[in-house]
Amino acid sequence: MCKLCWGVSALLIAVIVGMGYVFIIKDSTMTADDGRTAIFLSEGERDLVLSEMRGFLEGVQEITSGLAEDDMKAVASSAQALGMASAGNAPASLMAKLPFEFMTMGMDTHKAFDALSIEAQDIGDSKVILTKLSELMNNCTTCHAGYRFEIQGDKGE
Repeated sequence: MCKLCWGVSALLIAVIVGMGYVFIIKDSTMTADDGRTAIFLSEGERDLVLSEMRGFLEGVQEITSGLAEDDMKAVASSAQALGMASAGNAPASLMAKLPFEFMTMGMDTHKAFDALSIEAQDIGDSKVILTKLSELMNNCTTCHAGYRFEIQGDKGE
């Protein structure tokens, strides 16, 4: 009897996961005309992701300004604001639509900002920080080269 319960439970979980994939993840991306992966989001979800990206860009500007002024406190503060403490504010419905690689790159970027903040606080070598910032920005250029956002319903159907 217990084996039957576990079997039915496993089957139901598999069906739920499968339906979640078909209705949420599968239809949320496609290859765009320009070769990038188009991620289909609601307008509010797209605005949230683009706002975070603008925050990254503004933070990079603050970091480079801090480096130019040799102000390691400003560098550390700006980088820390973009670290893991700022991650995780996205709703589950949005996270379900984002490709795994996209989310991984985003988390790596937050972690890299944390590492940059620690570097600025502990050592404060502007050349090392600038090198780490350059490496971090590879995530930005890779993301923008590989992904674009579209509004759900605009799939050319």
